[in-house]
Amino acid sequence: MSLKDQIIADMTAAMKAKDAARTSTLRMVKAAIMNREKENNTVATDEEVLKLLRSQVKQRRDSIDQYQKAGRPELVEKETSEIAVIEAYLPQAASEAEIEQAVTAAVAETGATSMKDMGSVMKAVMPKLAGKNAEGRAVSDMVKKKLS
Repeated sequence: MSLKDQIIADMTAAMKAKDAARTSTLRMVKAAIMNREKENNTVATDEEVLKLLRSQVKQRRDSIDQYQKAGRPELVEKETSEIAVIEAYLPQAASEAEIEQAVTAAVAETGATSMKDMGSVMKAVMPKLAGKNAEGRAVSDMVKKKLS
């Protein structure tokens, strides 16, 4: 069963269980998948769906930052619960130790010595963490830490 089919099946189950929050979130994800398929005029692969799910999580994290600045705790809570639903479909996130190990290897590979080399280190690190769902911000912070 593809990831898209799993999301649709889980949405149906959530509807039957009358779980409004989960149903709503999965409907938004399904709509985003369908829109992407219409744009590309193809059926979404699991890899494309994972990429889309990561972007959905990132959008919600950005929204949480905005809602916290605006003093809207009820919307922060809603976005946080949506992130929890979406993250259930993503692979386990890379641990800090895994990120540090990949960054150390990339710094050694590229011969980076200063912050000027950050771009080349990031280009070398991201493929190493491709299947591990590493957040770009965490990787970037680790690279900065190693190079400074």
